[in-house]
Amino acid sequence: MEHYTPSTPESATAQNLRHDWTLAEIESIYTLPLPELVFRAQSAHRQNHAANEVQGCVLLSIKTGGCPEDCAYCPQSAHYKTGLEKKDLLDVDEALASARAAHAQGATRFCMGAAWREVPKGEPFERVLTMIRGVRDLGMEACCTLGMLTQPQADALAEAGLTAYNHNLDTSSEFYGEIISTRTYKDRLATLERVRTAGITVCCGGIIGLGESRRERYGLLRELSSLTPHPESVPVNMLVRVEGTPLAGQQTEDPLELVRMIATARILMPKSFVRLSAGRLSLSDEAQALCFLAGANSIFMGEKLLTTPNPETDADQRLLDKLGMRLIPQTQADAAETSAHGRG
Repeated sequence: MEHYTPSTPESATAQNLRHDWTLAEIESIYTLPLPELVFRAQSAHRQNHAANEVQGCVLLSIKTGGCPEDCAYCPQSAHYKTGLEKKDLLDVDEALASARAAHAQGATRFCMGAAWREVPKGEPFERVLTMIRGVRDLGMEACCTLGMLTQPQADALAEAGLTAYNHNLDTSSEFYGEIISTRTYKDRLATLERVRTAGITVCCGGIIGLGESRRERYGLLRELSSLTPHPESVPVNMLVRVEGTPLAGQQTEDPLELVRMIATARILMPKSFVRLSAGRLSLSDEAQALCFLAGANSIFMGEKLLTTPNPETDADQRLLDKLGMRLIPQTQADAAETSAHGRG
């Protein structure tokens, strides 16, 4: 196979970012010899981001379990018996106490997730808006993942000061039906469009290890890189297998596939924050270091990602210390993501 080669080192990071990558081009990048792939990704990374800094984020489940969606990987789905305790929407004070604790740990982004198919009207949504205002008052970025949105809801989130809205595509459009039947791919893209219209930055990525082939991974990367503008935030997750879900018996994914996914995302979307997300607990320090070399520049801190385990904050700090890396300082993090894309 003939591999894609940028004409100059700067071509991948020019202001006219590409949104028309083909599957063949993406395949040629993804399958490069690993040293060459990581070199190209690191080169693109250094053109757009500090080489030795990662953003610290904390993710809190503000409403847990009972989701009517049937996502085959998710322990929060009401379709599966996973032993997860269902919890109603948190009080504002409890959510903001977690945000203050995250800030004290060095996190600059606080993410709140609610197991809803779509955002309910009335008091629950008003409560979330109050949480967002409280997080912003702490000087932190605020991100939410709440399910599908109407345009008035997206506008209200923007008015409250929401920094980013997370709504993952999960996988390629071709493989999507193997994982989820209760929401279409078009539904997801429509919510992303409403977020953009409201002026909120987009956090959108996917998961590897669902049983998809490499071709489906290329398809996901094509979908993400075709969004205009690119998502400011691209979380790359590796499946965390949970007993009771349809994917509990899925084979463990090779960590080097995660490295390839991150590196290719970095080359296709050089200005985006690429977030090393779920599945990190299964990675060795060496594998995580490779992910950073491949262009990941954000981690989720804390012992949980919504409901699945995550490395403890002390372990993260020890790893960063060993690598000579650091968290993005709180004084400069608030505008880092938006300024990289020329947004106010």
